[in-house]
Amino acid sequence: MKKFLIVIACILGVCVLAIGIFLGIYAANEYKPQDVEDVTVENSQTANAKLGETMSILTYNTGYGALSSDQDCYFDGGQTVVPESEEIVKKNTAGMAAVLKEEDANINFLQEVDRDAKRSYYTDQLSIYQDALKDQASMFATNFKVFYVPFNKGMGKVDAGIATFTDYNVTSAKRYQLPISFSWPISMVNLKRCLLETRIPIDGTNKYLVLVNLHLEAYDSGEGKIAQTKQLMDLLSKEYQAGNYVIAGGDFNQTFEPVKDAYPLTQDTISNNKWQPGTIMNSDLADGFSFAVASNAATCRLDDTALKDTTQRYIIDGFIVSNNITVEQVTNLDKGFTYTDHNPVKMQFKLQ
Repeated sequence: MKKFLIVIACILGVCVLAIGIFLGIYAANEYKPQDVEDVTVENSQTANAKLGETMSILTYNTGYGALSSDQDCYFDGGQTVVPESEEIVKKNTAGMAAVLKEEDANINFLQEVDRDAKRSYYTDQLSIYQDALKDQASMFATNFKVFYVPFNKGMGKVDAGIATFTDYNVTSAKRYQLPISFSWPISMVNLKRCLLETRIPIDGTNKYLVLVNLHLEAYDSGEGKIAQTKQLMDLLSKEYQAGNYVIAGGDFNQTFEPVKDAYPLTQDTISNNKWQPGTIMNSDLADGFSFAVASNAATCRLDDTALKDTTQRYIIDGFIVSNNITVEQVTNLDKGFTYTDHNPVKMQFKLQ
């Protein structure tokens, strides 16, 4: 019995040591951004924004080039983490680059842009979008950087983030770290979501057009999105109180009160407890802000299977604008989820 206990103790000791080494390696390599970091502006432009001039902005979750209409996704209840071929990623990325060129918006917010990740066959998607938008300044903020994700069906290495492009002169860009929704040790290998703020001077004033690109939490129990939304509203309020013109946009992973009934949850979604977004209410907005969203088409689909007529759809992409901005039009561009599981949203607006 004594020898048996010694053997068991040795085995347990080896297991504890192995786990300790495993966690130590991940702790040593964990991506740990500061609360606020400067972001490099590439391909700087010189034109300032102008009062009273119609401008356009587009937001598009690009799904790392892997979530086209013929794909499913493990995180939504499907089977796939990495698509079956590199050609799928290249085709989807090229298709979305063509959409960006065709829409020709003055400002573009992109989410889920991979730079070096197994799930997209290590395609530098940022450089592809930079080529498509070669006359715009670009900024990139990392929100997912892990040398190897050890679960999720072999996701492997991920280096990804959000990107902003614009025709206009950018005086500064910053990355703001959002509250992390998951506790240690899962937090070491999960997203470090952020806000990407861009400041554009306005001709004839000492004010700025402040742009905030975002991709809020999707898969937590809800507390993360609430905390992240509060930090977003605090930032927007601060800029508006300073007299600036402010637009926040992207993938909120929540629907919006004005359009919350546009795409009701299906019975299949409810009964099988499939992914369901929360709702940002009008009362959640900072003072002086309103939603700029549309309901003419869905902006996102559930990825539990390839796209079908019965697939659950949502509206979770759009904008929040300060009240010194006149929104002329907001349109959800129905691209049929051809290249990604989101449709782009485009807004025309003027600075009052």
